[in-house]
Amino acid sequence: QVQLAESGGGLVQAGGALRLSCVASERTFRRYAIGWFRQAPGKEREFVTAIRGSDGSTSYADSVKGRFSISRDNSKNTVYLQMNTLKPEDTAVYHCAASRAWGKFGPSEYDYWGQGTQVTVSS
Repeated sequence: QVQLAESGGGLVQAGGALRLSCVASERTFRRYAIGWFRQAPGKEREFVTAIRGSDGSTSYADSVKGRFSISRDNSKNTVYLQMNTLKPEDTAVYHCAASRAWGKFGPSEYDYWGQGTQVTVSS
């Protein structure tokens, strides 16, 4: 079973930047695709971005393309989410999640989840 732990959230002004980290417990980390999802109050959890373990392929939601960047360091069992030019509508709890599959990015495709880290963007 994969355990995931997010960090790096906080309060930032609009236009600012944050970098989130997701550390996995599993030594076979590279076998998993890691995704970032977010959930704002009263809204459903939505896909943000994901990165494949085998070749580093990525996918992004249209709402974050050009502003967010995902990367991974398999030697450290860590995935990073660099968030630039943040907007108030990016405010949410951000979760990382692990999946052995690639190609579908709904929450149900992911088997393991972290507890989340709060990101708040003030206007």
